[in-house]
Amino acid sequence: MISLFPPSQNAPNRHSFLLIQLGDIGDVVLTLPSVQALRAAYPDSRIVACVREKARDMMTDCPWTDDVVVVTKTADGNAPSLAKTLDRHRKWFTDLRRQRFDVAVDFRTGTRGAIIAFLSGARHRIGRFAEDGGLWRNRLFHTLVDPPDERSQYAVQHNLNILKPLGIEVDHPHLMFPLPAYRLAQARQILENVGLPSDAPFIVFHPFSLWAYKEWTIPAGASLIDAITEKTGLSVLITGAPEERERAERLVQSCACRPLNLAGKTTVGELAGVLKMATCFIGVDTAALHIAAAVGTPTIGLFGPSAAVSWAPRGNDHRVVTADLPCIPCRNKGCNDSEYSRCMETLSAERVLSCFEALCRTLHPDQTPIHVDNGLLNS
Repeated sequence: MISLFPPSQNAPNRHSFLLIQLGDIGDVVLTLPSVQALRAAYPDSRIVACVREKARDMMTDCPWTDDVVVVTKTADGNAPSLAKTLDRHRKWFTDLRRQRFDVAVDFRTGTRGAIIAFLSGARHRIGRFAEDGGLWRNRLFHTLVDPPDERSQYAVQHNLNILKPLGIEVDHPHLMFPLPAYRLAQARQILENVGLPSDAPFIVFHPFSLWAYKEWTIPAGASLIDAITEKTGLSVLITGAPEERERAERLVQSCACRPLNLAGKTTVGELAGVLKMATCFIGVDTAALHIAAAVGTPTIGLFGPSAAVSWAPRGNDHRVVTADLPCIPCRNKGCNDSEYSRCMETLSAERVLSCFEALCRTLHPDQTPIHVDNGLLNS
């Protein structure tokens, strides 16, 4: 594998990079260390990120990018005519090519990112080798990266692997997302709007996912929320997407303590601010878990089918809880790809509560029992 622009004091540094990450929000978050590493290697270069509309906030707030190109769906619910669709695509790619990229990097194996890289006109295109891309997809790249075995690697490293042709290697990557001050101001206002003083400590609970097979049950979630509230006196905020608000409300009604329902009331950027202010995050393998870890909030990840070794946050402030089943992780979309996961259905609130208490003891070993003191969670 060649090194196109080995970073050094004498290396050319004024390049223009297009970074294409068309995954979900969590995938974009886990690409942030790659963006940071690229900026560190080429501080004077122009870096443009290409993401889907729902991930716009993350890259707009990212301090290591110069611009964001967004792949959007049509706002009109009616399907546009073929002529309008072709004209919209033509204008989008014309604007992209005007930026005259030196290098385009696609972090995924899909076809859309490959097409965008190719039509961007970049002088050199780097992509991940796709097993099924031999017919035409792989041929759109000048350099293909095919790491030997990533199953035991953190997903952050998966993205960094694609940057190796640029001479970039990071031995101990750290997931970090410095939030702009206005996001914290937004978060304070949101908390006050739901009746929580901005200086009051709270825990965020997020049991929902874009994928049903990763979700936890409402009864177990309600038991956990009530137990934590009784033991700590802390407020619990339930977060989620707009389409999850109704289920979040059912969760609220199932609790004796009546937690606050913030589902659907924040943008992705505002959610990052709320998570930054939280004492702890507890939730399933979804974007909110990765955002919480990135902004520096301790997390407890509830894992089942997906592999924690690949997707769980790293560090002493982060914990993983799973059910006691030998099939974990199966890496499937539920049991036999059924979208139903017995491991998530049988994960008990007691097991998660025990992990929560252990995390408290790690974070504050000199304080006991669990209580609230000066806005901090102690045990």
